[in-house]
Amino acid sequence: MQITPQSLTALAQGFNAAFLQGFESAQSSYQQIAMTIPSTGSAENYGWMKDLPGMREWAGQRVIHNLEATTAQLVNKHWEHTIGVSVDDIEDDKLGIYSTIFKQQGEIASRHPDDLVWGLLAKGFDVAGFDGQPFFDADHAGFDRVGKEASWSNVQTGSAAPWFLFDLSRNYLKPLIFQSRKAVQFTQKNRREDDNVFLENTYLFGADARYVAGFGFHQLAFGSTDSLTEANYEAARLALFTQFRPDGSPLAVRPTHLVVGSSNEAAARKLLEAELTGGGNTNIWRGSAQLIVSPWLV
Repeated sequence: MQITPQSLTALAQGFNAAFLQGFESAQSSYQQIAMTIPSTGSAENYGWMKDLPGMREWAGQRVIHNLEATTAQLVNKHWEHTIGVSVDDIEDDKLGIYSTIFKQQGEIASRHPDDLVWGLLAKGFDVAGFDGQPFFDADHAGFDRVGKEASWSNVQTGSAAPWFLFDLSRNYLKPLIFQSRKAVQFTQKNRREDDNVFLENTYLFGADARYVAGFGFHQLAFGSTDSLTEANYEAARLALFTQFRPDGSPLAVRPTHLVVGSSNEAAARKLLEAELTGGGNTNIWRGSAQLIVSPWLV
């Protein structure tokens, strides 16, 4: 191929099309457990992530609920993925493999938020959420049925592979956060006068974006490293159900999804899909949650 500005433009357009094809064909899944928060700066604060009391009868003046100060902050990170194309390959028309490579690059970029969001789950037993406690912790601040402050636990500890129970029924609230500052963009350095061409005989084509993933509402999540048994599953459901607002009204959390890795899939399917238990009794937990088997968990 004769290298001209026109041929380089056409080549970049072809690579971009292949990238977009791979990007759009990938089926990301992070939206299942993470709410997308648009970001307009280098970081965002999450002082609003505290449960509010329920509605009250308007008697006298309004009761004003202000956002509480918090140190919870997510700082956006800049991500990139770059591919070099040899000038010699272009001149020699050895470009057939690059279409597949750029499709793969698009798929990698599209699924990277999955890596970040799903990859957070196993870290939640150690990494703090917005309240300063580990996201899965035995001592979150909560309230009882009369509005009195009480400790609340959303964790079971043991030595088994982790599994998680979530309330994913809400349209605008999810247990985790995907904070998006800048969507993925495809760019190139493909001018003959660029340093990468002069020094390395290589044209560069890359994707970059700015975003970050973090922990959201621990009230919608329960994590366990104990065995996935009927008793432990029941205890996790009970913990999520028995949460209350500062005025004592129910938080109305409803566990909807059980998330496991491949090692817990068999136990999860017995728990949620079998008609009978191992002892021949009716399985009362059949259909009580939807199952998600995540490749990001063991």
